[in-house]
Amino acid sequence: MRVRKAVQEINEVKEDERKIAAFFDLDGTLMTLPSLERRFFRMLRYRGEIPTRNYLLWLREALRLLPRGIGEALQANKMYLRAVDILEERGEGDRGVSPWYKGGHQADGQASAPRRRNPRLPVPAFFEQAIERMAWHAKHGHEIVLLSGTLGPLALEAGRAMEDKLATRGITAKIHVCATLLEEMGGKWTGRILGEAMFGEAKARAAKQLAGEMNLDLELCCAYADSSNDRWLLAAVGKPAAVNPSKDLLRIAQACGWPVLHWNGKGNRSPHGKESKAQRQCRMELASPENAE
Repeated sequence: MRVRKAVQEINEVKEDERKIAAFFDLDGTLMTLPSLERRFFRMLRYRGEIPTRNYLLWLREALRLLPRGIGEALQANKMYLRAVDILEERGEGDRGVSPWYKGGHQADGQASAPRRRNPRLPVPAFFEQAIERMAWHAKHGHEIVLLSGTLGPLALEAGRAMEDKLATRGITAKIHVCATLLEEMGGKWTGRILGEAMFGEAKARAAKQLAGEMNLDLELCCAYADSSNDRWLLAAVGKPAAVNPSKDLLRIAQACGWPVLHWNGKGNRSPHGKESKAQRQCRMELASPENAE
């Protein structure tokens, strides 16, 4: 009896020690579109760094991935980067990077260099409301995680930029980054990704894995995203919010009873309807084949 009571007390202590995290999508949620990757592509194209044959390689890879869905064909296809020089921008921000991104497969064990800005990287411009919300989470001691389908180096730089924004407000925060890993070889990208693209259901899987590694209570965690492709991530936490939602995500948020936030100056609003009905509709929306993009 005493042993059972002791075990129960230990479990209660472990439960009390569980932490809270705020998961943030990047493009369209923290910052305006077009996405960081699209801006990066345009920059590389303007600088003439993309070999002409890469466009054909990209098209061939897209056709190969198309049976898995249009999302997979776009998100997991990085052949336009084949033989393009990698971004040498590792710095002090690497200490906050999750196992999903450490600058590529060669990053483990590499020494950190002083932070510097790579001229090839697009500069993220965050919504003011996004900075305020992230600052609120940081002040409350919550873990902050960027979950983005964009390229790892771009997400990492965005995390560093947000850390700098918070620092100007007197807030020291370590932002964890989960993004799409790129394979490197001889100082160049191969055009292939490592593992799966951080897209769709992969984000929810990443959040659940992080919950185990960081001792998070997902029921107390928050998630912010703008696309219907993020509905699995939003459904994985206890406090989801649709931010600047697409039409499809807005419909899902209204059905699920999720708050709708506008971080682009349009104000905030919450969906209406009884909770029980909303929850029933939510399950139907998440399972609907037409939403499986």
